[in-house]
Amino acid sequence: MTRRGRSSLLLTGRLAILAASFWMSAAQSVSGETLLLKDGRQLQGKVAPISGMADYPLSPKGDAAKSITLVDDGLRRVFVPRFRIQQQLPANGPVKEKIGIEQHVATAGARMGRMGPIVKVTPFDNFGRRTFSMMTDKGRLDVVQGITTITPAWTKVESLFTKKQPVIWDMRVATSSIPLADLKGLLTWRINPKNLQHRLQVVRLYLQMELFQEAKKELAGVVKDFPNEPDLAKEVQSLSQLHARRIVDEIKMRRKAGQHQLAYRMLETFPNKEVAGDILQQVSELLEEYREIVKKIDQLHKELAAQVANIKDTSTRQQCEAMLKEMSQELSISTLDRMAAYIQLSSDASLADEQKVALAISGWLLGGNNAETNIAVALSLAKVRGVVVRYLNETVKLEREQLFKQLGGMEGAAPIGVTRLIANMKPPLVTPSPSPGQPGFYKLSIPPGVDQEPDVNYDVQLPPQYDPLVRYPTILTLNGLGTTPEKQIDWWAGAMDANGNRLGQATRHGYIVIAVDWLKSGQKEYEFSAREHAAILGSLRDACRRFSIDTDRVFLSGHSLGGNAAWDIGLAHPDLWAGVIPIVGLAEKYCSLYWKNASLVPFYVLAGEMDGDKTIKNAATLDRYMHKGFDVTVSEYIGRGHEDFYEDILNIFDWMSHREPRNFFPKQFTVSTMRTWDNYFWWLEASKLPPGGIVEPSDWPPARGTSAIEITGKVNANNGLSIQAGGIKVAVWLSPELVDFNKRIDIKLNGSKLNPKNPLIQPELNVLLEDVRTRGDRLHPFWAKVEQP
Repeated sequence: MTRRGRSSLLLTGRLAILAASFWMSAAQSVSGETLLLKDGRQLQGKVAPISGMADYPLSPKGDAAKSITLVDDGLRRVFVPRFRIQQQLPANGPVKEKIGIEQHVATAGARMGRMGPIVKVTPFDNFGRRTFSMMTDKGRLDVVQGITTITPAWTKVESLFTKKQPVIWDMRVATSSIPLADLKGLLTWRINPKNLQHRLQVVRLYLQMELFQEAKKELAGVVKDFPNEPDLAKEVQSLSQLHARRIVDEIKMRRKAGQHQLAYRMLETFPNKEVAGDILQQVSELLEEYREIVKKIDQLHKELAAQVANIKDTSTRQQCEAMLKEMSQELSISTLDRMAAYIQLSSDASLADEQKVALAISGWLLGGNNAETNIAVALSLAKVRGVVVRYLNETVKLEREQLFKQLGGMEGAAPIGVTRLIANMKPPLVTPSPSPGQPGFYKLSIPPGVDQEPDVNYDVQLPPQYDPLVRYPTILTLNGLGTTPEKQIDWWAGAMDANGNRLGQATRHGYIVIAVDWLKSGQKEYEFSAREHAAILGSLRDACRRFSIDTDRVFLSGHSLGGNAAWDIGLAHPDLWAGVIPIVGLAEKYCSLYWKNASLVPFYVLAGEMDGDKTIKNAATLDRYMHKGFDVTVSEYIGRGHEDFYEDILNIFDWMSHREPRNFFPKQFTVSTMRTWDNYFWWLEASKLPPGGIVEPSDWPPARGTSAIEITGKVNANNGLSIQAGGIKVAVWLSPELVDFNKRIDIKLNGSKLNPKNPLIQPELNVLLEDVRTRGDRLHPFWAKVEQP
């Protein structure tokens, strides 16, 4: 075969680019098996069934039930319940690049088992070496490490031979976490620039890392340096196609996140040089779609203005003009669906202009599916909304009572109408301007939830082009010791650049990030206390009143000590979260007794293999989750300790994107509780818990034989609710998603009717308003409350 023929086979076409011949290592890195999970995620790597979290990589108990599946992708070990797997597929796909780097690796000495606190890590030099310093029980330990293997996904870093304290240690880091300049320097040192195969392998490595621009630059250099390889020039265009497709994917992500202005700018400036026709067609169609929507919105404004001008009654016209002004300012691509009924019927000659305007106003206020043609009702709804907003902002009870009286005689002030108004209006609380020079960043505070405590501070970062009429998924994050809430914002949304913008993953995906300053001065441990719960949940409720949070898609996370808190609070209040993400956290104390609550909320647990003894401490709790088939994923980084694991953030967002929104009305639930403030679960509020089951944090550990109180709530098929729990007093909150208020409602506690004299329970507007005011959940307000006599 000619030299030209060999190079053509190596690089022609996308699959050929992804194929590999190797020069630094004889070993090949294959993609391994693929697990297709029931939630739609895919995991690739070496797959093994295991019986327990502490038994990996292979269980010594050959006859034990292996209900856990481990997937080792070279960088991390991912554990999932076997029940959560839909299909296991054999190895397929392209061979991944695997570049070996010669280093003098330590082969004798103590094997690293547990890592101590990190003191300092120097950057990699051009030879792929650095010093990793940590504290041990014998003092500071400095370990010289060297990069020995590079793949597109992970890089192996091993301890090198030294005369002082030799250590055997295999650590894995994400290759993407190595600064590109450092990676380039190392590759430049290792390759022979006159060897075509060396040069092409660097191209393939960049390509598999999806660094398309770098791959294109490198390939262009190869074409220049090897002019006798004409077929290579064609591959430059192939790389342009890959890069262009990635830009299209980014545009679609920004559209999904509601960042339409950015998506539109990206479409207008899309590079069209060396781009395939099908990609350009996609871009053209997306751009045209945006232009048509903008044209439609402009047309709507003009039509409505003309129709309002035709209304003869002066008072009615002026009220319509005020609403038209609001709609003109706030109607956008994201809220255009509210005008669906108007768009459909605006050309109907049988409707008068007043009726068409009524469709627009009522649709704007209630949602497009609830629009109506009565202008008086539509304008009354606008007035009702104004009073409702004032009510939700009012802190004085007497003033709220006066506002409630006003609502009594207003059309549209029934619970169904108010529910729709609240769901479609802006958040009720007026929020001060964001921090100067920091777009969308707020520093806020709330009164303490516990007496004689200072105010609780929390930070909020909104996504770009935030629209208060759009609901956003949200991350509530808790810092650990030695860091701050703002650093948590940085982790999720990216550090602020010179213009005050954040370019991290929460920004890209359109998430709101809330970081609570939950630790009191001098605090060293998570205390499992009412103060901590009140600070964190109170901050969430306050943020829900101020910002457009999708309360069905709120994820709770925390690092280190914040991970401990997230684990406990996630289990204690499972009705609040779409998922819980403890990062290097511990499941301690109440977590071991609340473990069944994990069946009610998904968990993604992120850990380091050598983070002290956390693997062993968490194993029993995680084994329970796994064996019961709960929705839990554990991601453990190989050879790593107590770190923030930023390189896992794409996996976390992938996990969050595959979680179903919170089910706020489950047909049945059973929860465990042992603290008086862990007493509100979906529609059930418990009080006067039996003393024998209550254990205060100050009284930990519980007396021998003490077990958690179990409470079961069930929605019956005959329009009733039943509760099973011994020795508690309850209040039941009702909404039309739970029961039909037009029929008899039977509520039973331990088999006895809670409301025998009042089976026809009526919705109460004051209950609805107070519920929204206190809980802050505008998506699922309760309409009635039944208390145990």
